[in-house]
Amino acid sequence: PQTQQPQQPQQTQQTQQTQQSTPVKPAAALPTAPAGETLVFEDDMGFDAAEFVENPEPRCPVVLLVDTSDSMQGNPIRELNDGITLFRESLCSDELSSKRVEVAVVAFGNNSFESDFQVPEEFTAPTLQAGGNAPLAEAIERALEMVNERKETYKKAGVAHYRPWVFLISKGAPSGDLQAAASKIRMGETQGAFAFFSVGIQGADMATLTALSTREPLQLKDLCFRELFSWLSTSLQAVSHSQMGAKVGLPNPMSWVAPKKS
Repeated sequence: PQTQQPQQPQQTQQTQQTQQSTPVKPAAALPTAPAGETLVFEDDMGFDAAEFVENPEPRCPVVLLVDTSDSMQGNPIRELNDGITLFRESLCSDELSSKRVEVAVVAFGNNSFESDFQVPEEFTAPTLQAGGNAPLAEAIERALEMVNERKETYKKAGVAHYRPWVFLISKGAPSGDLQAAASKIRMGETQGAFAFFSVGIQGADMATLTALSTREPLQLKDLCFRELFSWLSTSLQAVSHSQMGAKVGLPNPMSWVAPKKS
């Protein structure tokens, strides 16, 4: 059987004349880059920005800068690992924080560890192992570098962000050029580039931690890592629920802070 072709609607003479009298504009030429240069389009973000397509929420980044030196052997490293796991679970339980908070880890010791920024549901709490010395200065440099890189990623993707946190937990005798690290911390704090917090575990060099930052370091009571990370989660939830640029009152940390010696 023959297939009947559909009839095209007849055009009126007026329509035909209009189409014939309308000049066709030539296609606009694409811009070219000078020799030796690469042309980059504003919307050409590649795969780096893919994570922001499904979740365009403002980000609240935090780096856990944790000591895994030999001084953390035994109960301290076990309690630290449990605390980080609790931290992740607590953030995941809050719908908004689970979309806004991003967690990165820099562990310093012989068994160093690093994980890039991830939202809580994608973040895997590591099983850290203790050993070796505590190259704190180098770890601080890396943490600040990661913060700057992440902020640049936000900028390119057009994603707003809260002030990043760098949260140091230290016990062993720190090593490296701590004066240079302290200078970068204080400059970053002054410029509002990040907020640096430090916590010393029993036996930590509190004088060195005091010299690092404009904020007074706090000493952990016993091995209250669970209470510490519960406080940290609650604090970041408060920040992530706040308006951008607003001052946020943080909860009282006395549940995990050792009393000062008189």
